Amino acid sequence: MYRTGTAIAVALAALGGCAAYERNAGVEIQKSELQAELQAELQAELQAERIVRVESQKGFEEAVKHAMPGDRIVLANGEWADFDAVFDAQGTADSPIHMVAETSGKVIFTGQSSLRLAGNHLVASGFVFRDGYTPRSEVISFRRDSESLANNSRVTNMVIDGFSNPDRTQRDLWVGMYGRNNAFEFNHLAGKTNAGPTLAVRLNTEDSQNNGHRIANNYFGPRPVLGSNGGETIRIGTSHYSLTHSGTIVEHNYFDRCSGEVEIISNKSGGNVYRGNTFYASRGTLTLRHGNGTLIEGNLFDGAGEPYTGGVRVINADQTIRNNYFVDLAGTRFSGALVVMNGVPNSPINRYHQVDGAVIKNNTFERVSAIELGEGSDAERSAVPVNSSFRENIVTGNSGADPFNLHDDMSGIAFEGNLSGTAVPAAISDGFRLVENFARLGSQGRIGATDGAGASGSFGIAKAETGVSWYAKADYRSPFEGGRSINVDPGTDNLHVALRDAKAGDRFVLEPGKYFETRISRLSVPVTIEAAEPGSVSISFERPRLFELTDNGGLELVGLIFSGRAAPDGSGNSLIATSSGDGSNNHLLHIRQSRFEDFDVNKGFSVVSASKGAFFDRIDVTGSHFTDITGPVFKLDTETDDFGIYNAEYLTITNSSFERISASVASVYRGGTDESTFGPHVSVTGSRFNAVGSGSAPLMQLHGAQLVTVTGNTITESQPAHVTITTGKPAIDTSGNEVDGKSAASFSDIVDLRVKK
Repeated sequence: MYRTGTAIAVALAALGGCAAYERNAGVEIQKSELQAELQAELQAELQAERIVRVESQKGFEEAVKHAMPGDRIVLANGEWADFDAVFDAQGTADSPIHMVAETSGKVIFTGQSSLRLAGNHLVASGFVFRDGYTPRSEVISFRRDSESLANNSRVTNMVIDGFSNPDRTQRDLWVGMYGRNNAFEFNHLAGKTNAGPTLAVRLNTEDSQNNGHRIANNYFGPRPVLGSNGGETIRIGTSHYSLTHSGTIVEHNYFDRCSGEVEIISNKSGGNVYRGNTFYASRGTLTLRHGNGTLIEGNLFDGAGEPYTGGVRVINADQTIRNNYFVDLAGTRFSGALVVMNGVPNSPINRYHQVDGAVIKNNTFERVSAIELGEGSDAERSAVPVNSSFRENIVTGNSGADPFNLHDDMSGIAFEGNLSGTAVPAAISDGFRLVENFARLGSQGRIGATDGAGASGSFGIAKAETGVSWYAKADYRSPFEGGRSINVDPGTDNLHVALRDAKAGDRFVLEPGKYFETRISRLSVPVTIEAAEPGSVSISFERPRLFELTDNGGLELVGLIFSGRAAPDGSGNSLIATSSGDGSNNHLLHIRQSRFEDFDVNKGFSVVSASKGAFFDRIDVTGSHFTDITGPVFKLDTETDDFGIYNAEYLTITNSSFERISASVASVYRGGTDESTFGPHVSVTGSRFNAVGSGSAPLMQLHGAQLVTVTGNTITESQPAHVTITTGKPAIDTSGNEVDGKSAASFSDIVDLRVKK
């Protein structure tokens, strides 16, 4: 449907002018009869007047085919399933071509959908991608193909929510930026769970280099831990093009719990600017992985005290980090508040180039756990930072502790005019003055600049000032909260029937008695199942598993007794399992004050098992008891390709007991040697183990775990834990246990597979 500009003709006539206009031929206005200013206004109004409303994919294709500068192609409200949209057109600087939703947020792209832009001066706005995933390598792409790129174009007012490939190992991008002078602004992206950066700037052709892109005022919502490399929120460039100038500006964005891997942003090109962004409770760092001449200023890094929250990791030459505020960052090593890496002498392009000419000045570090200098120092990474400076900064450690860790000779960094709230290492102390109390400014009580040191002005951006106004941003509620409370009576399959209509956060309260389940309950949302009276509910099942977790499925089990006695006699049973086609979403499992017994009708009967590619954010076990189990109680070892894609981030066992376990209590496998992941983490404290393992089976089989804490336990008639070190600098503590009535300094066999150079 087309609407022409009759109002323009009326205005022209009122001026006494004679105008000749025809939409297809453009507009010609007699200059002699109009003032220049009014002429320009009327011309712009006319050019923006043609509106093309489309209701089908074919209609959209026709509208794009005939689009002219100033056109607005309006997509009708509703669901557009499997929509492979190609927006290839030529607008002008004064009259771009718009592709817009009839109502922002009411046009939903679902299924196998994507959007590709190509041409010049295009604007796309107002759409939602949800309930599907891209059939291509990108959801939104600033190119049609390798030959047809978008330039001088803008994507704004968009939402991509959970539009993730169901196979978490399959890589794609949600946004791929190509060409030059493009903008991605005021968009909402949250919940990417499969591999691949959320947004990437690609420099793979000359036409995409020196690009001048702007990424601004976007809301990057929660990205859960991926459990492998490839979980960045933004990546600019790749190692192959790392010495290429990109010139991309990333400013005024809000990164909300973006915790996919150790690099929140992976900078892999030169000449980029990161300013005025907020990083909230996001694991990892803004990492200057490759490329030179980067500027980082005016950002707020607020870790909210969460584990692995960090600031900036510095590598390469001529990097400037100034006037940023770092607060409540709990990360260490690669996730420190500031990490200055050692490099590799004569480094290949994909390794670690020496830090040279870094300027780190007028920043404030408040309550940070670690500032790592010379991090990564080893036989290979032996090139210490040179020609660099750390000056006029303010530093306070977490709980008054010294945050500085010097891993090598730091004489190549000049320390001058810094202020510290605590003593610092002697090697750098000449560059610091101790200050007992710093002045506080504003409602948030930030440390103000003092004697020319520290950051000043405003930092970061408020969450409300980013993204879109019409789509809710993520809240901080537990996934097991906010649902209904549903009472269930004892009997056959009563629990299964109740769970069929489960909604996220529902709580199923089981009345005292016996429950017998003949069917598998598949859970795609997190729910709680608890006994009305702890210890009064007994549940048995006759299928190989009782619960199967799919999609966002999660379980909280409280005060229940589970028996495996009625399960079939076939190897590989498991009370809780993930589906073989598990999907890319992460699971949660909380077990409290529950009993698991008689899981011994066959060999290899587990309580929890993960299929290949499945991932648990957390498995937390408290005050629970496990007896007569033939398989690994927690079987989290299906990743055998050594790509670093493991099954669980945290396994935490507290104040629990395990007796007559034929295999290991936990079998955890994380292969590969990549340093981009945080875990796995295994913590076992205050628990009792008796007769764990048959023959030589260890208490626990832990391969590639990055943090192992097995302390304060009582262990009898069991073999030590077996720990295999594959990469990084894992923290392993198996001390302080009582073993067969005696105190043991350690209770683990350790094999180190790291290559010594």
